[in-house]
Amino acid sequence: MGASSANKHLHPFWPRDLVIPSYVANDRSMSEILVFLFSVSGVFLIVTWVITGISGKLGTWRRLAVCWFAVCGFIHSVIEGWFSLYYDILPGDQSFLSQLWKEYSKGDSRYIIADNFTVCMETVTAFLWGPFSFWAIYSFLATKSYRFVLQLIISLGQLYGAVLYFFTEHRDGYIHSEFGHPIYFWFYFIFMNFLWIIIPLVLIVDAWRQLSAAQTYVDTSETQKTKRK
Repeated sequence: MGASSANKHLHPFWPRDLVIPSYVANDRSMSEILVFLFSVSGVFLIVTWVITGISGKLGTWRRLAVCWFAVCGFIHSVIEGWFSLYYDILPGDQSFLSQLWKEYSKGDSRYIIADNFTVCMETVTAFLWGPFSFWAIYSFLATKSYRFVLQLIISLGQLYGAVLYFFTEHRDGYIHSEFGHPIYFWFYFIFMNFLWIIIPLVLIVDAWRQLSAAQTYVDTSETQKTKRK
């Protein structure tokens, strides 16, 4: 009985009475994992910034928006894509991306226990918003007429997912993290996810304005044609 009780706590996740029999501790440090994540994201951002500056067609704000989609494409397709494919073996797997998810699970253990909502949300994110983000980059570089439609669809999907992500955990009473911990709760759980509320909100407003202006132009043109007849 005592050994069984002790085994419950041989992991760093919350709540502390979680039973994760297949769990194997990471052999990669937190710094290694975070350096990888932010370095690769930085490379995507810098490369996209350079590419968007070559044509000279995009302003600073628009280039930053495209860079955001590049980072989203990487995180959604690669990082979240890995989780959506390997969530069932995550606790015991020592692949680098599995270790990344085990590190992040210190801030939200729903990932390490393959919570149904988390698996479904991340699968949709990986296989829809990931490819759509790369499509959005192409649409802006090629000045496609549907570029702001894509921006609106992606941003709405991201916002909806982030709101549900926070709201479901709020209803659970924030039991899947050490509440108030400066790294695991405030940085991993709050900050790293709150970006997908703030930035999509800004991009939704931007797309709304762009599409409204386009529709106003079409309506005005149609009215002028009607008057000429």
